[in-house]
Amino acid sequence: MRTAARSLLVVSALSAALALAACAPAPIYPTSASEVIATPMQVSQSPERYASGQVIWGGRIVQVKNYADHSEIELLGYPLDASQRPQANDSGSGRFIAVMPGYVEPLDYPSGGLMTVSGKLNGSRAGKVGEADYVFPLVTVAQSHVWSAAEMGKGRNNVHFGLGLGVGIH
Repeated sequence: MRTAARSLLVVSALSAALALAACAPAPIYPTSASEVIATPMQVSQSPERYASGQVIWGGRIVQVKNYADHSEIELLGYPLDASQRPQANDSGSGRFIAVMPGYVEPLDYPSGGLMTVSGKLNGSRAGKVGEADYVFPLVTVAQSHVWSAAEMGKGRNNVHFGLGLGVGIH
């Protein structure tokens, strides 16, 4: 009897582990060996070192600016989780500018929203954050994703274990 109970416990533990693994969404963009593994802050401190590198970065949208032939979205970078969602509860890792072709509707990129971009580093630009001088890495965006509140909740604390008790009246 103990062997059967032990086997049931092992099967239950394996099933729970598989269920938890299935809850975590896959990354939205494929990663490559040529991808720059640096934060926006590190790149802003020595942009020439990371010139033309591929990045997958994410963060909180600060502002959107539209120009004649492109748009720029300033983001406060955050580390990404395994699904490439920005971890806004972590400390910021510097600012960067996502350069998008054409016009983007600012309402689709709301200030404070969370976004992930995949693209190529394309130099930097001096600017200001408040009164402080800052060097913004520029990312020419190939793909971008603005995260909804529902997507940010997927795979997080949504698995609960409990013991239920039912009462039937006949």
